[in-house]
Amino acid sequence: MQRSLVLLKPDAVQRGLVGEIISRLERRGLTLVGAKLMSVSDDLARQHYAEHVGKPFFDGLVSFITSSPIMAMVIQGQNAIEVVRATMGETDPRKSPPGTIRGDLALSIGMNLIHGSDSQGSAKREMDLFFSGDELLVYEKDGDRWTTEA
Repeated sequence: MQRSLVLLKPDAVQRGLVGEIISRLERRGLTLVGAKLMSVSDDLARQHYAEHVGKPFFDGLVSFITSSPIMAMVIQGQNAIEVVRATMGETDPRKSPPGTIRGDLALSIGMNLIHGSDSQGSAKREMDLFFSGDELLVYEKDGDRWTTEA
């Protein structure tokens, strides 16, 4: 099983879309193994977006993610990173097909509702930033046998 960090950004929280987005991920067969509503500090935001330091949009990313609470989650499942990213849609919602979170619910690149890890390395780094090991659960859901082949 693979894990991915998923952040429901301030616009998702402010627009009351947290439940809908979690539901979409769960309906894909993914499992929520950690979640918390939280405010992101300036330091945490800068660590999270470290790969973008020096880019013209860096300060805007930090300002946005720290502007209001977010829902931080760890999602688990077979090919979780790929499945989360496909469910999210393209970074630019205008290029996201209908049926994706961004394609159905977002209008702009800056306010695109959701972040998901883009690789196993990123997932590990990002999960370690937002969660301690004891905040993540290990459990089996009976429904898992109905979503993935052995």
